[in-house]
Amino acid sequence: MKQPSLMRTVRYAQSWKRGPSGIESTQVMISRDGVEIPATFVAPVDAPPRLTTWIAIGGVSRKGRFHPQLVRFTEALASTGVGVLVPGLPEWRELSVCPRVTLPTVRASVEYLNSRHDVVPHHFGVIGFSFGGVSAVLAASQEELADDVQGAVLFGGYCCLERTLSCMLTGRHEWNDQDHLLEPDPYGRWVVASNYLTRVPGYEDASDVAHAVCKLASEASGLRISAWEPYHDPMIRELRETIAPRRQPLFDILATPTTEPRPDAAACRAFAKELADTCRSIEPMLDPAVCLHDVRVPTQIIHGRGDRLVPFTEGMRLMEKLPTSAQRGVTITRMFNHSKDHVPASPVHHAYEAGILFHALHKLVNTV
Repeated sequence: MKQPSLMRTVRYAQSWKRGPSGIESTQVMISRDGVEIPATFVAPVDAPPRLTTWIAIGGVSRKGRFHPQLVRFTEALASTGVGVLVPGLPEWRELSVCPRVTLPTVRASVEYLNSRHDVVPHHFGVIGFSFGGVSAVLAASQEELADDVQGAVLFGGYCCLERTLSCMLTGRHEWNDQDHLLEPDPYGRWVVASNYLTRVPGYEDASDVAHAVCKLASEASGLRISAWEPYHDPMIRELRETIAPRRQPLFDILATPTTEPRPDAAACRAFAKELADTCRSIEPMLDPAVCLHDVRVPTQIIHGRGDRLVPFTEGMRLMEKLPTSAQRGVTITRMFNHSKDHVPASPVHHAYEAGILFHALHKLVNTV
């Protein structure tokens, strides 16, 4: 029993490193509330008569289910002898921060899988990435899916919206009274502001700022060039000239060239609170802390220590807030991050971190 379990983990690691073989991806359609949406079903070519299957929910990205990292992950996971269904979320490809579509998408995925004769019915796992992580777990915990979802894994994810937005703007975060500082990835603040800025009291007329940061987010996501790269500096400067002068300080809070200092941290924190309050009032699920007591499925969290988009402390906080019955463990690793790899330079540290990650992946591939 232990050997096959270990071998699945080894196959995943080998496939991730070298690329998959013997994997087949099929484009299918699933019905979400009466509307057909595309999905990808990934499975080994030499699959058993019935596959244990995962549902993988990606993040807010122009690439959607075709994001190279998501494709690489699902193919590596399928190489362990399981199926993976990756539903498309059209709203998220348009960079619409809309968590309410997650439940009908997971429900549609479950209904589709239960209709197939080559998968084990009513025995699925849910994997959520980035923004999609927490909403996927909350969806999987709904009573209507209790008989279908056996476990969940989050890559990234956040607990407190205001803390996360504040870190996105200042780079400061903390855990257990210990302060941390990172150079934040602006992509997250661009996406959230593009969706909700004009709903913040006092900023109803800031559509020029919202449109500008939406262009920046779309460019970064479409080209897959990290939002913190100097590549975007000329576009930031050009877009700033299109902003009404009295709103340029607001634009500066959201987007500054890499050669210029970030705005005052106190102003950034104040704006983060305003934006978070607005998001909560419109989309309560954007602040998952208030809903985490509803999580029923055993949940594992894997988070990159050097994550520049969502700090690792949010992964720790998220696990702490889950009901004890749902806590399956949190792994903080330097081997990968939300935005970019940050592999330890020292061979000793590399080996240590690789062991931590291997253990987490071992738990993942054997969840269902």
